[in-house]
Amino acid sequence: MSRFWRWVALTGYLGLFGLLLLWFAWLEPPGHLPVALMLLMLVGPLLWPLRGLLHGRPYTHAWAGFLALFYFMVGVFYAAGPMVRPWLAWLEIGLSLLWFIGAILYVRAQSRELVHR
Repeated sequence: MSRFWRWVALTGYLGLFGLLLLWFAWLEPPGHLPVALMLLMLVGPLLWPLRGLLHGRPYTHAWAGFLALFYFMVGVFYAAGPMVRPWLAWLEIGLSLLWFIGAILYVRAQSRELVHR
């Protein structure tokens, strides 16, 4: 079962990664900040847990779940304001929740598998 939750977390993580790149580099580039700075601020932190998530490390999934809450908050911030494409913010909220739930339940399933060995 831990394998399923790992893939749920990776789907949310990689989907969020792709969404943010697409959103701020192509669909709605920021007018008041350089695109590179915006990508560095929003996509840069997603690079920190990349290796641990790809290798399936429970510790990385545990703390990366809290990083997903930051992106949930950013999505709520954008959804509350005026946007040309509000579905982007709702998609960010959904992907960050998918990542958070998948990461936390992966850690839970992985710990249960270790106990029952």
